[in-house]
Amino acid sequence: MPSARQSEAPPGKNAPLCSIAYLVSRYPTLSMIFVLREVLALRAMGFRIETASINPPDRPPEKLTVQEREEAARTYCVKRDGLAGAAAAHAKTLATNFGGYWRGLALAFSLARLDVRRLLLNLAYFTEGLMVGQWMRRNGQTHLHVHLASQAASVGLFAQRVFGVGYSLTVHGPDEFYDAEGKYLRQKIEAAAFLVCISSFTRSQLMYLSPSVHWKKFVVVRLGIDPALFSPQPHAAAAAGFEILCVGRLTPAKGQHLLIDAVGRLAQQGRSVRLRLVGDGPDAASLRECAGRVASPDSVIFEGAVNQDRIRDFYSSADAFCLPSFAEGLPVVLMEAMAMQIPCVTTSITGIPELIRDGIDGLLTPASDLDGLVEALARLMDDGELREKLAKNGRARVLEFYDLERNVGELAAIFAERIPARGTPE
Repeated sequence: MPSARQSEAPPGKNAPLCSIAYLVSRYPTLSMIFVLREVLALRAMGFRIETASINPPDRPPEKLTVQEREEAARTYCVKRDGLAGAAAAHAKTLATNFGGYWRGLALAFSLARLDVRRLLLNLAYFTEGLMVGQWMRRNGQTHLHVHLASQAASVGLFAQRVFGVGYSLTVHGPDEFYDAEGKYLRQKIEAAAFLVCISSFTRSQLMYLSPSVHWKKFVVVRLGIDPALFSPQPHAAAAAGFEILCVGRLTPAKGQHLLIDAVGRLAQQGRSVRLRLVGDGPDAASLRECAGRVASPDSVIFEGAVNQDRIRDFYSSADAFCLPSFAEGLPVVLMEAMAMQIPCVTTSITGIPELIRDGIDGLLTPASDLDGLVEALARLMDDGELREKLAKNGRARVLEFYDLERNVGELAAIFAERIPARGTPE
């Protein structure tokens, strides 16, 4: 059964700059590769970061990259501890932290508000919070940082209530904002020492949903990518014509049905165009059906989920990158494509306009606007000078604002400033 191993301080240092437990709903996972990059960068800076995941990785070990396998091996997986681990956590906490145990149990009932289904869910979060808290005790960790303010953050909320550990979040949105009450967002904001927002839009939504007394907790730290890894590559025109790439989970939020319709429209105009979809998810079957209705058999190619060690090959062969999302945080795939000097078309929603300025770093269309999407893609196909301008400006934009090392450095400074030295948790 996997268990987290304590990491040592980097050579030449007597102690880590800061010791933090990271909690994620699923780690490692393709859809949140940015968490792995952040963890590795923080460790390289001298932080001791131990990771816990509620669920096992999204792929079997043989399909993980070497780096992902190493992370999975050192990550504490709550659900793999099973019923025995859950029972042990209850018994240990009752025996050593009676008051904290009942504080956590009381929170489960108060949040449920007489809703039996919600109570059962809260009791599961409570149990997982006990398991995470006991794991932190075993590892000498006193601060818990959670990515996404949803289910894993609920587990973290219970760990904070029971064990009194430090608690902070990185908030992405927008799902948490749609169901703020059901996600206990107000309670999480109140309990957190600080909340990292990946965009100004994210911060604005937290401000909208909370009293101004909490606004000082919200700090914006952008995500980022390694521009040396995602660098421009020689590009040869695809034999099948203009190639559009879309990378992302196949889910309703990404708007891929609309993109297939747009490619069908372009083909009807007599254009030689092909769409390559990289990713997997619940919409896979309906997207294949949609592609069969509106495009010729070779106009839409489904590549399935692709590991990070192969993804750059797909970027290198693309003439344009398109992500017509209906809901997003701030897509890292856009940063990757921009860094590789691929002109991007996406939607003017949430934090995306902070990354891409329309007509300067890429093209933005209103979400759900099929006509606008077709027009933007056609503009790129027809105007080589525009493609070149957007491609160069896109990389410059990433270098200036979305460099992984620099942005993780900002996060590190916030951690060092806002996470005090603490004793062993209760």
